[in-house]
Amino acid sequence: MVAKPVVIDRKFQPKTYCVGDDDDDDRISELPDDILVVILSLLSLKEAARTSILCSRWINLWKHTNSLDFDAEEAMCKLARARARELEEEEGLKYIEWVNSVLQSHKAVTLKEFRICFDLSEPSQIAVTTWLEYALARRVQRLEFDLSAANCSRYFRADLNYVFPQELLMESNGVGSTSPPPSDTCIFNHHPRTRFDFKHLKALSLKFVTVTREAIEFFLNNCPLLEKLVVHKITKITNLEICGSSLVLKHLELWYCFDLDSVKVSAPNLTSLSVNLFNELILENVPMLDELTVSCGYSEFSVEKLLLYSCISQLESLHLFLNKLEGSTVLCNFPEMPRLKKLVIDYWAHGEESLIALTSLIRASPYLQQFVLKLGWLEISRSDREVESNVRFPHEHLKVVNFCGYYGRSSDVEFVRYFIDNCVVLERLIIDPHTVVYIPRVPIRPHIVAEEIIARDCAKRQLEPQVPAHIELVIL
Repeated sequence: MVAKPVVIDRKFQPKTYCVGDDDDDDRISELPDDILVVILSLLSLKEAARTSILCSRWINLWKHTNSLDFDAEEAMCKLARARARELEEEEGLKYIEWVNSVLQSHKAVTLKEFRICFDLSEPSQIAVTTWLEYALARRVQRLEFDLSAANCSRYFRADLNYVFPQELLMESNGVGSTSPPPSDTCIFNHHPRTRFDFKHLKALSLKFVTVTREAIEFFLNNCPLLEKLVVHKITKITNLEICGSSLVLKHLELWYCFDLDSVKVSAPNLTSLSVNLFNELILENVPMLDELTVSCGYSEFSVEKLLLYSCISQLESLHLFLNKLEGSTVLCNFPEMPRLKKLVIDYWAHGEESLIALTSLIRASPYLQQFVLKLGWLEISRSDREVESNVRFPHEHLKVVNFCGYYGRSSDVEFVRYFIDNCVVLERLIIDPHTVVYIPRVPIRPHIVAEEIIARDCAKRQLEPQVPAHIELVIL
């Protein structure tokens, strides 16, 4: 299928070469408009817009790119550092004006990608809804609304989230008329005629956006090409089913959904699942699942329940958020994971608590190639107790070990010694003394920075004499 050529508005745009360029030097301006638009699509939105000053030939080219990524990372970091209400309002208005200005001049008929990324809450409802309608009207394929809070003051205030407009999903009965689907009809058997055509949507990401269970089910039922669904920070949904033999869904992420009690997933094409919940996770008909991220031990959903899944043996990547290692023997019962290549563990350390219990998961993964530990600091301290190294179990495939949150405890040294003594082909040992941060962009407090400096010195003093020359030791 041959793509339609891009039609550029040449009104008031004489066909000239760029000022200051000789004919032999300006080869790029000789390319067809279609090719130039593709090239501009590879740039950031602001970079692409700046090319309009090159010459009259380039004035309107950027307006036809099919990707609109309104990234404002610099402003978000500024908000995280300042934590001032006045600055939040000022930067929010600037962001809204920027997006509106681009959309008013943009001319693409269809969009491959539309991304909003800024700290915008319920007061911005009208502007955000307008942008959402703009993207849907252009049959967007990848849609992301990341309205994550820039600082702690709103991070846990779900009541301030932007509310996804349910009327966009309602059935259209004529011009200016909408109504919900019939109440006696299951949403999975009903195909409403809505204001927008959702059949082109391939990826949907909603973060810090209040969305209902019915809306999630609507997307699953009415987006036949939907391969990726990400939902962060929603409330008032206790039970959710992601089920359907015809689903093409490959990636599902449900995170920071604090009211979510039970999730049932039955999706034959699902390859990646990331979920935190409070009680029950039911996995059925997931033959392609090879990547799983799940939190265990922080609520009623425990490691014991995770062990019941037959799909554990088919995983290639496993990321666990664990709690309460001390006194627990459940990790010793972990079934063998013969296909596992990467294992990531997030854990909050208490005092001088030993980490050796985690090695049970490593021993259950005979073909593991990469191991990552992300250690959070919670009332921990250093002691001078003697480091024991009496666990012997050869790992013949583990090549890279990454220890994030190294503090310099005897327990940390003991854990690293395990890999030095047992990994036959270990190539890199990465030690990162930075504590794990779960709220992005929030500045690290000065006393934590001081602790990280001490931890880095401890790592050099404790580990450099012990690591053999054939292993690359990297201390960040």
